[in-house]
Amino acid sequence: MREEEIPLLAEGSDSVIQRIWVESKRIWQIAGPAIFSRVALYAMTLISQAFAGHLGNLDLAAISIASTVIISISFGFLLGMASALETLCGQAYGAKQYHMLGIYLQRSWIVLFLFAILLLPIFVFATPILKLTGQTIEVAEKSGKVALWLIPLHFSCVFQFTIQRFLQCQLKTSVIAWVSGLAFAVHVFVSWFFVYRLRVGIVGIAIILDCSWWLTVLGLFVYTICGECRLTWTGFSSEAFVGLWQFLKLSTASGIMLCLENVYYRMLIIVSGFLEKNDVALDALSICMTIFGCESMIPLGFLAATGVRVANDLGAGNSKGAKFASTVSVVTSLVVALFFFILILAFHNRIALFFSSNLAVIKAVNELSMLLAVTILVNCIQPVLSGVAIGSGWQTRVAYINIGCYYFIGVPLGILLGWVFNSGIMGIWIGMIGGTVVQTLILIILTMRCDWEGEAQKATSHMEKNEVFQQ
Repeated sequence: MREEEIPLLAEGSDSVIQRIWVESKRIWQIAGPAIFSRVALYAMTLISQAFAGHLGNLDLAAISIASTVIISISFGFLLGMASALETLCGQAYGAKQYHMLGIYLQRSWIVLFLFAILLLPIFVFATPILKLTGQTIEVAEKSGKVALWLIPLHFSCVFQFTIQRFLQCQLKTSVIAWVSGLAFAVHVFVSWFFVYRLRVGIVGIAIILDCSWWLTVLGLFVYTICGECRLTWTGFSSEAFVGLWQFLKLSTASGIMLCLENVYYRMLIIVSGFLEKNDVALDALSICMTIFGCESMIPLGFLAATGVRVANDLGAGNSKGAKFASTVSVVTSLVVALFFFILILAFHNRIALFFSSNLAVIKAVNELSMLLAVTILVNCIQPVLSGVAIGSGWQTRVAYINIGCYYFIGVPLGILLGWVFNSGIMGIWIGMIGGTVVQTLILIILTMRCDWEGEAQKATSHMEKNEVFQQ
C-alpha cells in the first residue's frame, strides 16, 4: 500500500463500538511492532548477560551494571531526544507535508550525534562513577572496561531510535519488527558461537552486542534510502541545518522527560548497594527489575503509538480524533497492565523460577511480588499520557512535572521510608511508587483540561509556516 493510500486519518463510523475497534487497530498497528522491536533489543542485552554469566560472576556483574547504570542513562536521554520526531514527523505526516519527515530525520541525526559526544564522559569515567555509587573496586573497574567497549552501541542509538520513529510516523512498522527480529536471531547465534566455540571473553561479548545493534541500524537505513520511503525521503538536504535551534529545544526537553523516567526505577539497583549487603536480597531485586523492564516494553510501545496517533490527528486539524486516540490508548494499556497484575499475583511464588532455583531467592522475590505487581499497574497509564505529551509537543512542561514528582517527591519519600523508618529496599520502592502516582494524577488532569481544538490549530499553523518557508 502506498503512503498516500493509508487510511490513517479516515473518519470513523458513527457507532462508538466501531470507532473504538478502528482506533484500536490503528494503535496496535504501531504499538505491536514497537513492542516487539523493543523486546528484541532489550533481549539482546539479556542474552549477552546470560552468556557473560557463564564466564564468571564478576563478568556477569560487570556487563549487568554497565548496561543498567551507564547504558540506561545514554538510552534514556537519546531515546527521549528522538521522541521529538514523533511530534514533528507525526504532525507533518498528518498535514501531508511528507517531504518534511526526511528533513526532520536529518536534523535529528545532527542534534543527537552532538549530544552523543557530550555523553561520552559517562562511558569514559564509568569506573569512578560506579565507585561513588558503592560498587566494589573489582566490579567498578571491570564495568568501566565494558562501558568503553559499548561506546559504538551508544552511537548506534543516534540512528536506531530516530529511524524507528521516522518509520512509525508513516505506519511502516512491520519492517522495524522484521529487522529487529532478524538481528536478535543473529545475535543469539553469534554470541553462542563466539562464547562457546571461540571462548571470547567479556570484551568479545560487548563487541558482539555493538555489532548486533549496528546491524539493525543498517537494515532500517537501507530500507529508508532505497526507495521504500519515496514520499518522505527525498535524499540528503542542506535544509537539515535550518531550524536546528528549535529542534534542539524540543529534543532536549524530550530527552530530559524520558531520561528521568528511564532512570527512575533503576535507581533501586544503585541504592541497593548502600542498603543491602545480603546477596539474596540483591538477586531478588535484580529479578524483579528484570521482569519490570521486560513488561515496561509494552507501555513504551503504547507511548510510541499514542504519540504518533495524536500527532497525526493534530497535524491534520482533527482535534476530536486526537482526544479519542488518547482515550483508547489509555484504556487499552490499562487492560494489558491489569492482565500482568493478575498474572503476577496468581504466580507470585513461582515467577522467580525462570531466573533462579535458589529457594531463598525465590522466597525473597515472592515477598517483593506485590510491589512488582503494583509498579506494573501504576506504570501502565503514565507512559501513554507521556505519549499524548509527545504528540502534542508538551515535552518541556512534562519534563518539569517529572523532575518534581520523581526527584522532589518520590526519591525523598523513598529515603524517608527506607532509611529513617528502616524499611530498606521495600520502603524506597514504595516511596518511588508514590512519586509515580502523583505524576500520573497530574498528567491525567493536564490531559483532561487540554484544549484539543487549540492544540490542533497550533499544529496546523506550524505546518503552514513550514510550507510557506519551503516555497
